[in-house]
Amino acid sequence: MRTIALLAIAVLLAASPAAALDGTEILKKVDANLQPESFESYRKLIDVQPSGAKREFLLWTLKKGKDRIAALFLEPASEKGRATLRLGDNMWLYIPTVGKPIRITSLQSVTGSVFNNADIMRLDYHTEYDVRAIEEQGGEYFLDLKAKTTTVAYDHLKMWVERKTVLPTRIECYAATGLLIKTLYFKEPKPFDDGRLRPAILETDSPLYKGYRSYMVYARIKKRVVRDEVFTLDFLPRLETMR
Repeated sequence: MRTIALLAIAVLLAASPAAALDGTEILKKVDANLQPESFESYRKLIDVQPSGAKREFLLWTLKKGKDRIAALFLEPASEKGRATLRLGDNMWLYIPTVGKPIRITSLQSVTGSVFNNADIMRLDYHTEYDVRAIEEQGGEYFLDLKAKTTTVAYDHLKMWVERKTVLPTRIECYAATGLLIKTLYFKEPKPFDDGRLRPAILETDSPLYKGYRSYMVYARIKKRVVRDEVFTLDFLPRLETMR
């Protein structure tokens, strides 16, 4: 009888929400479903002004591990050859006419869009944030995330994740003061090169830039691992050779 009672208690604990919800594991699944740990991708950045005027950029990106990411501008012609590099919290922009990388910050934007450099060169969420609360809300998980350090672009995030796919649907990004900086919307999931369902469109708007909207449209996300040398300042002018 005692054994049966213990088994019954174990079943009840396993079925309880507190036991079922592991925020850190869910966040890691979100990251894995958004992008492989090491990959290459092609994406278009589209900025739409209140007048309806548009600017478009085509980027090719390489990421390796948790904290290394480099991107090369392919279009428009005026931006072709520019490249960015992120190593942990440090970021650089290479401009061919300047001839050497210059330091940039996470809250700046190399495209002048609502997306800042932290968005364009995003690391995995579980690398930069801790889960301080999680709950179920209908068909979604709600995660309250807190930045691990003060160097992260946003102090905290509110993330809604579809339970069935474990893909985010919306993320609100906040400053330490509680000010809403922007909202990210993840749309149109589709299978990419590895067959995994990932959002093909990331859209953002901001109360700080009324009437402006920006989009990232992914054409390809493919697993790829390259040598460490590619993610160095010396290699940045030669990033094109890896395509």
